[in-house]
Amino acid sequence: MLSDDISHVIQLAVAPVFLLAGIGAFVNAFATRLGRIFDRSRLLEANLEECEPDRQQAIITELVFLGRRARLAYLGIALDIVAALLVCLLIAFAFAGHFFGLEYRGLIGGLFIAAMLSLIGGLIAFLREIFIAVRRLSFTLPHRDIKLGKSSVRPE
Repeated sequence: MLSDDISHVIQLAVAPVFLLAGIGAFVNAFATRLGRIFDRSRLLEANLEECEPDRQQAIITELVFLGRRARLAYLGIALDIVAALLVCLLIAFAFAGHFFGLEYRGLIGGLFIAAMLSLIGGLIAFLREIFIAVRRLSFTLPHRDIKLGKSSVRPE
């Protein structure tokens, strides 16, 4: 009978473990984006002193936006790590409640809600960072009109 109870607790802990794996993948994606932001910032800062004054202003503007993106990425990573820690506590309390016969339903529910709110905050930070990145994206390609599957360069 005891092994059936333990099996049941382990089955209940599987879903939060998958949630941890998903959060880990998300933190990894955020860390990669943050690394690219840092690399781009370092490159721009290295070129700042060597370029013309009008180009310097463009670089400074881009550095400001990269700073915003970096703060959002950092916030997203922090919120997602908090979510992962809350899920870990949830699993620990679920097992402790089972093994010691304690009733932690309210605490476990509260931990789950807090983890979801933290994860939602991380997702919002991620979405905002992407919006800033896409809005700042500029292409140096000529504008193209697409009609009947053909593209032609528009006169400027």
